[in-house]
Amino acid sequence: MNPILNYKDALNKAAALCSKSEKCSGDIRKKLLDWSLSLEDANKAIAWLQDQKFLDDERFANFFARDKFRFNGWGRIKIRYTLRQKDVASSIIDKAVAAIDENDYRHFLKELIQAKAGKIKAESNYEKKGKLVRYAQGRGFEPELIFNAVDDVLAREE
Repeated sequence: MNPILNYKDALNKAAALCSKSEKCSGDIRKKLLDWSLSLEDANKAIAWLQDQKFLDDERFANFFARDKFRFNGWGRIKIRYTLRQKDVASSIIDKAVAAIDENDYRHFLKELIQAKAGKIKAESNYEKKGKLVRYAQGRGFEPELIFNAVDDVLAREE
């Protein structure tokens, strides 16, 4: 991609990106810098985009957390980690993750483990439990919730 040197062109292109889908300021800052804008101009553009409501990190984090949980089956740990990588503020991340309904979260985790338990081949219950725990950890769920859900699922199978 050819670098965009003109501030106005970069601003228009960033606004168009933000109009198509929800973006966070960290992603847009990276794009602006990739387009050879100075850090000062990139920060000025981000301030304008936020002022005009093209960018809102809180709105982005809420949509991101909800969608990654519902459609990708991610746990809170993985959602937090990814939002941190996108330079979203910790306070915003905490609010977005807290908005995930606890009952839905636990129910989804149990269903996820139950579905996986039927597909796992293991010599012993101990080996099966280890595989299920690793699977759920890879999805970003909390260890305490994982162990409780795995124990419930395995107890029903016996």
